[in-house]
Amino acid sequence: MRRETSIDPEYFEQLYREKADPWGFETSPYEQAKYARTIAALPANRFTAALEVGCANGVLTAQLGARCDALLAVDVSDTALDAARARCTDLPHIRFENRRLPQDMPDERFDLILLSEVVYYLDRSDLDRAAAYLQRATRSGGHLLLVHWIGETDYPLSGDEAVDELRATLGDKFAEVHGERHDKYRLDLWRCR
Repeated sequence: MRRETSIDPEYFEQLYREKADPWGFETSPYEQAKYARTIAALPANRFTAALEVGCANGVLTAQLGARCDALLAVDVSDTALDAARARCTDLPHIRFENRRLPQDMPDERFDLILLSEVVYYLDRSDLDRAAAYLQRATRSGGHLLLVHWIGETDYPLSGDEAVDELRATLGDKFAEVHGERHDKYRLDLWRCR
């Protein structure tokens, strides 16, 4: 049965306290292949300022950080953030902060925002607020990159619902640049007009 409200931060903190890598980000062939496609889909070789929402334990963060002058990586779990910081100690241009989308996001603007496996945790009300934030936070010419599992979940939205509803809510402020559909996930790249 689907949850009706956005998933609470304590859910993620508990997961990371019980298991350092609850989704197998470090070891799963699925995750490694998905991360390789995510990095390959980046629309530029270098980004001035990027935001990764839901950085988890930093496996993808380290790869993304290699392509950014400055990267703000956020998550709702302090335990996950501690692991991400430890993983990225050799990348001082990455900042880590405990923040929750859409309630507690930075006022900065970014030329890349990565939303990997996070939008479907939001209910429709929070999705609307997230869209408003993304419209403000993405620089003109900047990009949103979304990657989401498309299998069954008990989250408020499916991967397809989350991405499609966010796209509709953003309206014509963003243009679709690229999309891929794989057996277990979808990847969507949009450009801010």
